Amino acid sequence: MKSIYLVCLACLGSWSLAAQTADPDSTVTLDELVISANKIPQQRSKIAQQVQLITRDQITTLNAQTAADLIANSGVAAMQKSQQGGGSPQLRGFEASRVVLVIDGVRMNNLIYRAGHLQNIITLDNNSLERAEVLLGPSSTVYGSDALGGVIHFRTRGPELADPDHPGLKVKGAAFYRYGTVNDEQTGHLDVSIGGKRFGSFTSFTSSDFGDLKMGEKKNSALGEEFGVRRFYVQRSADNSEDVLVQNTNPYVQKFSGYSQYDIVQKFLFKPSERFSHVLNFQFSNSSNVPRYDRLTDPEGTGLRNAEWYYGPQKRLMAAYQLGVKDLGALAESLQATLSYQDVEESRHDRRFNRPNRRNQIEKVDVISLTVDLQKTIGGSNLRYGFDGQLNKVNSTAYNQNVITGERSPVATRYPDGKNTMNYFALYLTHTLDINEQLTLNDGVRLGIAALHARFEDKTFFPFPFDEVEQKNTYASGNLGLIYRPRNDWKLSIMTSTGYRVPNIDDLAKVFETSAGQSLIVPNPDVKPEKTLNFDLSVTRFFADKVRWENTVFYTSFFDAIVMDAFTFNGQATVDYNGQQTPVMANQNKRRAFVTGVSSVLHADLSPRFTADASYNYTKGRITSVDGDIPLDHIPPAFGRVSVQYRHQQWMANAFVNFSAWKRMGDYLLNSEDNEAYATTRGMPSWYTVNLRAAYEFNRFVALQAGVDNLLDLQYRTFSSGINAPGRNVFATLRVTF
Repeated sequence: MKSIYLVCLACLGSWSLAAQTADPDSTVTLDELVISANKIPQQRSKIAQQVQLITRDQITTLNAQTAADLIANSGVAAMQKSQQGGGSPQLRGFEASRVVLVIDGVRMNNLIYRAGHLQNIITLDNNSLERAEVLLGPSSTVYGSDALGGVIHFRTRGPELADPDHPGLKVKGAAFYRYGTVNDEQTGHLDVSIGGKRFGSFTSFTSSDFGDLKMGEKKNSALGEEFGVRRFYVQRSADNSEDVLVQNTNPYVQKFSGYSQYDIVQKFLFKPSERFSHVLNFQFSNSSNVPRYDRLTDPEGTGLRNAEWYYGPQKRLMAAYQLGVKDLGALAESLQATLSYQDVEESRHDRRFNRPNRRNQIEKVDVISLTVDLQKTIGGSNLRYGFDGQLNKVNSTAYNQNVITGERSPVATRYPDGKNTMNYFALYLTHTLDINEQLTLNDGVRLGIAALHARFEDKTFFPFPFDEVEQKNTYASGNLGLIYRPRNDWKLSIMTSTGYRVPNIDDLAKVFETSAGQSLIVPNPDVKPEKTLNFDLSVTRFFADKVRWENTVFYTSFFDAIVMDAFTFNGQATVDYNGQQTPVMANQNKRRAFVTGVSSVLHADLSPRFTADASYNYTKGRITSVDGDIPLDHIPPAFGRVSVQYRHQQWMANAFVNFSAWKRMGDYLLNSEDNEAYATTRGMPSWYTVNLRAAYEFNRFVALQAGVDNLLDLQYRTFSSGINAPGRNVFATLRVTF
């Protein structure tokens, strides 16, 4: 913990140094453009909500292996991982289906986004991104259901049209190859932009292969002993007759954690005039099987519980058409409409040790959505209004397969095996008014309706006392914020906002087993929508146009919070499931909870060559009741980041420290998604990593990047994760541009 305090002092030290030594030729960008807050470009100084940006330059510098690693290494959010091929961002104590993921204006959240931990973020290729914007706090007014903790909006690059004053095509491209030692990573990437006067094309392709992940070998001094080492693993015998427990020759290698993946982005742009633009956006992501590492380490007796546990290939297909129109007369000054289709497939496959049947559960999701966003200025008011709708359906199938004979037999599906649909429709209006040069008002409202239907056709395995689950919910949300700029070097903002999350198929109608077989989750058709009421107070101080220091305090009241808790099925607290008596649990609206915290973010241009950044985040959450408060799950310990960067001519060097405080066992919500089974008996220890980056541009075509992550080779695990974080990773990237 002393190390954490030293890092925090370094944050304050870098602020003081920046304020005293700022170079007159270097300028902090005071009015960066933010797109995600209201779906149009706006000056950051006129937005009350806390927003963090990850630029293309930062994406290149961080050189992360996946989109999950990009978010984690940036220090914007804590990241949970159950396996190497995953990553579930935690924003202000909310996670998974309580955080909205958006790609190029298309909502990724669908009717089976679970409240536990998700890995969908890795289906986004961070190498194709132009930027990422993270909205912190309830954002339901603009983004609808699920935006309780915030929104992560990823924006991919697009075609660049030719200069109208120069004949011919504009052709640009880039390629790179990267190798990393910690998991024998090999990643190759190629992107090409071809643009004429009116028509352009952008193509991006990335292929990655990740081997088994090596953890750090240096004991964490906060714990004083090794944790999470992989001493044994399961292997099938040569004659396929039995499972054998094998001693791991290198216990620091997390056997069966590797996977591979490829991603394609294809965009076409047609701009017949300055008024109209048409974009076709195709994206496809596919992976190999992704081992669920935490379940492969579950103990049972003197051995391991599972012989196999993996996700099948994670497939995401998106096709979107985007229409942009300017100058619509009295109706609007601009219109942006997006019609999209998404085809998502995911599956789970598991088999107990020395049992012949492998359970296979497959989910196929189809989503059609339409969003229309308009902008109109009337006097001093800027209005954004529009509507969005989304049609979701999922087909859930399952079967057992004997690994010796190949014979198939029935098994319970993860979701109802009948017709499963969930549809949303909403209208929204947001408004910005410059009251005077010092005061700006933000406000907005959303009204909507959601309908869900799930039907159980075959109730052989679970004779539920109902055949279907059906819900219809109407909802409203709003926000009101005021920004005060007494001088050019101060910004004060206060904001109140509401959020909501309509229960989806995963909340209402899922059957699944929790970690280490501790409990069985059964449907509860009486679950109601979650609601939040949030208050933000932010103070931003600028020093000599060189330093921006933003501090935010927030408090969120969480009503009808859906929490997993003890339940009964047919009057019984335990049931026979997969051959053993298992306690029954279900999602329930647990009265009320609160989440509160502080965030401090600093950026300093120390000189034309040196920049410094620091961030610190603290969150606390409790479930409140007459019997006393208990911890709310998904609340990460305090975490942050400190970095210093140097640039001069062809050289770049960057050093940063990521850190996290202790999460004591007394702050865990037991038997929940906090996953205490994968923590130490004392909780999750504090940790920090030292990370280095360097780059050299040989010329305008060729550059070499190199770096070291976790320089000290620390052995650690992030909160609620089921796999140890990477050990020391030495990597190099050769980049070519044309």
